[in-house]
Amino acid sequence: MASETEAPLRDWSPADAWRGLNKPVFIPSVLIIVGGLIFATIWGSQNGADAFETLNSTIVDTVGWWYALIATGFVVFALWAGASKVGNIRLGRDDEKPEFSLGSWFTMLFAAGMGIGLVFWGVAEPLWHFIAPPEVTGASGVDANGEIIAASESTLSGTAMGQSVFHWGLHAWAIYVVIGLGLAYMTFRRGRPLSIRWLLEPIFGRKLIESWVGHLIDIVAIVGTVFGIVTSLGIGTQQIAAGLGFMGWIEDPANTVLLTVIVVVIMAIATFSVISGVNKGLKWLSNFNMVMAAILALFVLIAGPTLFLMQAFVGNLGEYLVAFPQLMFESGQSYVGGDEAGWSADWTIYYWGWWMSWAPFVGMFIARISRGRTIRQFVMGVLLAPTLVGLIWFTIFGSSGIYYQMTEGVMVGEDGSIDTVGATFTLLEQLPLASITAVVAILVIAIFFITSGDSGSLVVDVLAYGGLTDTPKLTRVFWTVFIAVTAIVLLAAGGGEAADASLRVLQVTSIAAAAPLSIVMVLAVIAQVRMFNYETATMPRYVRIRPTASKTALVDAARHEAKSDSDPAVQRSLRTILTSQRKALKGVLGGTSATLSGLDKPTSQGGEQTAAFASDDMVFAIQDVPAHSTMVNPNTGTIGWDQDVAFNDPIANEVFDNPEFAESATGQQYESEQIYDEAISTEESDPTPTRGADENPQR
Repeated sequence: MASETEAPLRDWSPADAWRGLNKPVFIPSVLIIVGGLIFATIWGSQNGADAFETLNSTIVDTVGWWYALIATGFVVFALWAGASKVGNIRLGRDDEKPEFSLGSWFTMLFAAGMGIGLVFWGVAEPLWHFIAPPEVTGASGVDANGEIIAASESTLSGTAMGQSVFHWGLHAWAIYVVIGLGLAYMTFRRGRPLSIRWLLEPIFGRKLIESWVGHLIDIVAIVGTVFGIVTSLGIGTQQIAAGLGFMGWIEDPANTVLLTVIVVVIMAIATFSVISGVNKGLKWLSNFNMVMAAILALFVLIAGPTLFLMQAFVGNLGEYLVAFPQLMFESGQSYVGGDEAGWSADWTIYYWGWWMSWAPFVGMFIARISRGRTIRQFVMGVLLAPTLVGLIWFTIFGSSGIYYQMTEGVMVGEDGSIDTVGATFTLLEQLPLASITAVVAILVIAIFFITSGDSGSLVVDVLAYGGLTDTPKLTRVFWTVFIAVTAIVLLAAGGGEAADASLRVLQVTSIAAAAPLSIVMVLAVIAQVRMFNYETATMPRYVRIRPTASKTALVDAARHEAKSDSDPAVQRSLRTILTSQRKALKGVLGGTSATLSGLDKPTSQGGEQTAAFASDDMVFAIQDVPAHSTMVNPNTGTIGWDQDVAFNDPIANEVFDNPEFAESATGQQYESEQIYDEAISTEESDPTPTRGADENPQR
């Protein structure tokens, strides 16, 4: 903390931007992303439209089991952190209040849970599971000839919703909890910079985290985040194009030039928001978008099959509870009568990879809005609120899509195909005011696109600066443009033949980019478990100690001893008991413990007892001490303990010269210990107390 704080970086100074950048992280990250784009372009041009289908199968066969295992492990970790004693830990100082009200916090979590993905898949995914289910739910048995007996339509309509919510429910948000909780704890409680590398300090130590190991961790986080953001922006671009085609404003929604123009226009708006610094305007735009999305959902609920959707909500919740244990370890599910592991590759493994590559972005967002909350509040809010939002959204849009397919057969083509990118607009076409609601849907997607591009560039920039939250606008503009170029290249890598080809490129990108990030996340869980175990082991228990019996018990004893109910007799007996009590306490407590014998109540300067200490009892902090750390003093026979043997703080004795440390619980403890030690040393050097002029020197 002795080092001087560096001058703030100017927004438009290339020299300042270059000076502030963590170059061992920035340069390799850009080179790796560029290398990935070159590979995607060459691979697509040389191997044709099916190139990424083959690559996807290879990747899934390699890491699919790993993704399924750790994603479920993250759910277990999140529930353990929220439900155990760990949940009492506050993400900040112990006396700190939440930065945002509960209502505002839930609203922002709702905003994080909503996005391009829900709008894109809200109708399409349940339809796909409805017509192309996995074997675990799509087959009800085998006939005498060995042919698969397909499940009934009503059964498939329910299981399709359960599978959709499974991909957007607890697993997705548990992945975000791993990063978000770790960042919030390490930054707000332990004072570390807001960067992914510091999640692993309990494992590697500060020296390695500040060396090439930490650089490698941040590189992995940046690369994964960029490709995760690009995946969302890519599908958003496709859906905007589909909406424009639905309105009749364009002829070919899959045209590569059109997709490029959409990316350029939208990201130009995002760049303007970066340059102008209109944070309040951007927040207003986000809130406005949430309102529009809610109005759109409410319109579909009212104008669509309302009673059917009300009934479906309860049923969909039940289907999710069935799908959760059924699919949580599945990585090799096939389509009914289809290729081996095809369903898991197309859906579950893709989603787990997408969520992990998206985790640094969303995790940093939810960490920054959760200061002052307990871990229990954080986990339960982050897990349950967005999962409920996802369930409601899929019920309204997904169940509506299935309803119109079962009743009118309009959602699936004659050849059994689904227009994935245009399914939302096909649904809106079945309802009144389709031309208006389609425009609203396009606007919702476009605004999500803008806010994701702007916020995404900020998160990546924070990582590139090693956790610095106030980064120059110049590099934020660079990342905005770079992300836009990445999205354009990957969309073009699909060959421009169809939207599905480009979508496959985006899916493969997410799955591949998440592989190294998944290792970082597993290590982050291990690190957090170590830190939380230390915190809970050293967390005091507050107990109430009353040195005497209650007033009611004393009066009852006096009445029994006096053998009379008359007040004078009872009072005489009570005074006798109290006198004996004081003698007993002095004999027992006075000779054994100076702490317990000195139960005098604190008073104010005027001699009156303060309100908090006006009762007959006191509160003590008690800490459980491991038996192996205790020892007996041979001279006095008293018990002592060795704190270093009892508890091991993996990141103890580290001091940082940054605002995060100064405002954290660890920083507060460090400052308090300095003040305390200075006060004690001053008292020891000058043991004579200073008397006021009106004090009597005689005792």
